Amino acid sequence: MSYVTSLAFSFRVGRCPHTLAIDLTRSSRRELTGATSANNSRNATRSTPWSSSSRYTHNQAFRPSCTRHNSSVDTPFASSPSSQPSIREPFTILFCGRDAFSCAVFKEVHKAKDVWNDLHIATNSDVKTGRNGSRLDISPLKTLGKTVGVPVHEIPKEKTAFKHWLPPPPFTFQPSTGDSDAPVSLPTRHLLITASFGRILPAAILRLFPDTQRLNVHPSLLPAHRGPAPIQRALMAGERDTGVCVIEMGEVSMKKGKAVDAGGIWGVERVNIPENANFLQMQEDLAERGGKILAQVLRDMLSGKAQRKPQDPLTPTTPHASLITASESFVNFSSQSASVITRLECAIGHQRALTVPAGLPDGRSVAIADLQVVPPELRPTNCLASLDGESPGTACYSPQTNSLLVMCADTTWLSVERLQTQDKAILKAKEWWNGVKGMGWVKEGRFQLSR
Repeated sequence: MSYVTSLAFSFRVGRCPHTLAIDLTRSSRRELTGATSANNSRNATRSTPWSSSSRYTHNQAFRPSCTRHNSSVDTPFASSPSSQPSIREPFTILFCGRDAFSCAVFKEVHKAKDVWNDLHIATNSDVKTGRNGSRLDISPLKTLGKTVGVPVHEIPKEKTAFKHWLPPPPFTFQPSTGDSDAPVSLPTRHLLITASFGRILPAAILRLFPDTQRLNVHPSLLPAHRGPAPIQRALMAGERDTGVCVIEMGEVSMKKGKAVDAGGIWGVERVNIPENANFLQMQEDLAERGGKILAQVLRDMLSGKAQRKPQDPLTPTTPHASLITASESFVNFSSQSASVITRLECAIGHQRALTVPAGLPDGRSVAIADLQVVPPELRPTNCLASLDGESPGTACYSPQTNSLLVMCADTTWLSVERLQTQDKAILKAKEWWNGVKGMGWVKEGRFQLSR
């Protein structure tokens, strides 16, 4: 089933690098991941129209800068443990990753030179993207690895080739048991780490490493939010706490009941989610914390102090972190409150702008960004005072806030600072409002944004 219409545009304005890109002509639903540059996570601040004394991030309009979170660390575990025998000699590590999260974790491992003798990276191969392959997409982890002088091994993109790919020596080896029927003795110092790798490693790779030396850094309080989008799902749900775990990585087989992200936990830290925190802020913080926990787990393994405990059982209410799909960026003012919409921007605005499909009378879609919930006590001070009783999607322009104000579900109001009509340039709210007025679509100071 094809989406409504064709819409493709980019949104990069001033200090606020958003990406508004959506192709509604494709019948397949585009899956979103969190592969972004960590440099976008620290944004300039400015004052909000609602309060001249407050400071907010510019990337997510009116959002407070990400503060250091309250947290608690639990590593190693003291109850129901499974102990790791002492290794003593530092590890030979294969680190698998690709994005900003991977890079932040890798930096902490690289700094912990007491835990490794040899460190290698396995990451995605370069991919040509853009029109006619005009742009080369290079893994940030590959760039980092070459910068610090670590060997980098590229993994093939094709599924069949990846299934049969094996890392080079020293990780691929010929076991010398002297007896073909004797159990294979794996190198005790070899250790595998993944962090936001984005692909399930084949069993053939996992079996090159001892069971207890296959580790994954996952940004959630497992078993909650198993899956590929834990940070986004926690933000979308409005949760107040999250965390990061270092877990054992086992073989995945749904037929045998072996799920993704279900391994025993070696270390965990609980982290408070600040109000209005966005994905880039949380990704940066959780990755740094996860890297530090991982380094400590490795030290504990070397000394024989590391302990592991199983994850709590899943319940019917345990949230799952499924991939974010393209359709989840579509806004419906009739069913979504202003707070739900702003949380959605916090969670996926770094990947894709929120879009009102067929938002204009001529059927064109409108992308919206820089969003904030309008406080109830401030509604009588602007154009909203004359719009009581209107239906969701009704909008007016407020000179006091220099933003478009849109009525949402549950009689809530959303402030929108930047908009982009399909196939047009990105505009500030006032410029966009003057444009729709010029089309004759504004009646008595009102405009119906949704259809």
